[in-house]
Amino acid sequence: MPNFLLEIGTEELPADFVDSAISQWQNCIEEDLAKEFLHPSKIKFYGTPRRLAVLIEGLESKQPDREEEIKGPPITVAFKDGKPTKAAEGFARKQGVSLDDFQIRETKKGEFVFIEKKINGQETTTILQQLLPQWINGLEGRRFMRWGDGDVRFPRPIRSIISLWEDQILPFQLVSGSSVLNSDRYSTGHRILHPEKVTINNANDYITSLEKAYIMADIITRRTIIKDKIKNLASLVGGEAEIYPQLLTEVTNLVEFPTAVLGKFEAEFLQLPAEVITTVMVKHQRYFPVKDEQGKLMPYFITISNGDPKKSEIIATGNAKVIRARLADAQFFYQADCDEHLETYLPALENVTFQEDLGSIHDKVNRIISISQQIAEQLDLDENQTTEIESTASLCKADLVTQMVYEFPELQGIMGEKYALVSGESPTVAKGILEHYLPRGAGDIMPETINGQIVGISDRLDTIVGIIGLGMMPTGSSDPFALRRAANGIINITWHGNLSLNLQELLTQACAAFSDAHRDKESPVEIIKNFFLQRISTLLQDELKIDYDLVNAVLGDNDTEYIDRALTDLLDVRDRALFLQQIRDNGVLSQIYATVNRSTKLASKGSLTNQLLDTTNIINSDLFESISEQELYQALQNLAPISRKASSDRNYQILVDGLLDINPIITNFFDGENSVLVMADNEDVKTNRLNLLGLLRNNSRVLADFGAIVK
Repeated sequence: MPNFLLEIGTEELPADFVDSAISQWQNCIEEDLAKEFLHPSKIKFYGTPRRLAVLIEGLESKQPDREEEIKGPPITVAFKDGKPTKAAEGFARKQGVSLDDFQIRETKKGEFVFIEKKINGQETTTILQQLLPQWINGLEGRRFMRWGDGDVRFPRPIRSIISLWEDQILPFQLVSGSSVLNSDRYSTGHRILHPEKVTINNANDYITSLEKAYIMADIITRRTIIKDKIKNLASLVGGEAEIYPQLLTEVTNLVEFPTAVLGKFEAEFLQLPAEVITTVMVKHQRYFPVKDEQGKLMPYFITISNGDPKKSEIIATGNAKVIRARLADAQFFYQADCDEHLETYLPALENVTFQEDLGSIHDKVNRIISISQQIAEQLDLDENQTTEIESTASLCKADLVTQMVYEFPELQGIMGEKYALVSGESPTVAKGILEHYLPRGAGDIMPETINGQIVGISDRLDTIVGIIGLGMMPTGSSDPFALRRAANGIINITWHGNLSLNLQELLTQACAAFSDAHRDKESPVEIIKNFFLQRISTLLQDELKIDYDLVNAVLGDNDTEYIDRALTDLLDVRDRALFLQQIRDNGVLSQIYATVNRSTKLASKGSLTNQLLDTTNIINSDLFESISEQELYQALQNLAPISRKASSDRNYQILVDGLLDINPIITNFFDGENSVLVMADNEDVKTNRLNLLGLLRNNSRVLADFGAIVK
């Protein structure tokens, strides 16, 4: 069975696009072939800085012949007075059949004309020629450029296209305006080690032909070789390399024939904070740091070269000069910054704009201080803790105007902690400055100090209120101010730290402050409340793995009580969701679901409010006509104090135990020997019975809205 090779030869591609393009092809090529009834035995993907390639093995030479059922017009349209209409004749003509081939079949929408049509399979080469433009032009990414004077867009200019069906060139053109690129069998070798063209005689020879030209086309193989070379080189100086996965991926896609090169710098630079050195190495130079057995940095680095391995010493010397200059600059910045107390940088924050309508970073810091104080009051922190939190909030952005962070923005917060300690601030304040940026994204570590947690929440809340208050709500995939991430951070910090936070109160206060400062703007409080509810729902499902219907049950659907409850106590909504998932998984939920859900749905036909729990002045026992009503009445009287305790102690197990205990009584009320008709003819009796069920619903609502749960 034939093999097919496609290679796009380009100028050096951005490293992140190589992986992205391969991933896109993995998602579409097999699916596109399957739609054409083609099922190769294997599909292999390759990528380097100057090529993207796919080798499709074991393709059928042509599509299989097949029969296809085609639906035509309704019988009422196809025939009139027993004679075919123009619609019927047009359908037959289009499908290349006669009217005698029509079959009449009954569907859910009535009778329709059908035909059974035999379709001869196309040649696979013909199909590939149709698919190739889609596979190339369908790739997406950032910063695409137009190629030639046409509309074809790609991250870098395309220089060649290989399209081989076994050993034959499969003709294909990439046209962009007046520029035309024809497929052939020529690839490129290593720029330095093999600058000549590489002839690919057969699709099966692709990898071996490139290897002879010093090209390692397989990404996984190249990554493994790089990783092994880094480890081996570090061991030569008695160290161990810090191999960052993201950096490893990046350098893998920057080289075609990797060589690991060991470089050295002066040991005096090790006096700098380790984070500064690693930032210079990793973020700016794409070097791998080397550490000793104690985990301390050594004066070495490892870089991955795409040049001539014989020139490794020259490459090492050149890279050492570069990092020496970068570290010398960092050393100067660090010493200059340390000469000043961190507090002296605060006035300069007035010259840094946070957002045009929201003022400077200095203004933002003042708002962070105010929100932090409100949170400290909510959590009933002592005077010493409150003072330290205020200091953390005051200094949290001061390092933004230091020389080090100006040159290396990645170090914001990190240098704030260092400079706070140098300035004599307490370790708690210093740590809080660093941690208020955490988590920086999904999967990042969480702040552990109360200072970092509170200031981090305040910072994010101020951003959300200000930006949404100005009308810049995130839409679709557009979220330039990362408001979703900020809201997720607030919720996750609260959950991680088990903070008894009243988010609703904080939102009300922050929105009131926003309205005072922006009289021409409406209060965004309701919009932001709904925004947070969406984030809570997403986090419960995506991170805590709670079933969607259970999330709906604890959040409600436009249910004011549940909305207020969720935002007032984030810990409670988390705990209730986790508990519901637990009792679903262990089968307890199914034992009470049927009766409580039935009661909930019937109770909605009555007028009893959702808040009432006690039977006092609600139920008239004189209207009882069956012992089952009296039993349910007594059971609800016993359940009410259990429900209140479950709510106050957040111990929902006792409520479920109570519901389990009365479950037989509810079953008897509905279906037992002494069952009653809830919707009785007598209005007073009906109302009384609906109120009984309303009370049961209300008690169960302490845990969740059972009406939202899907069995």
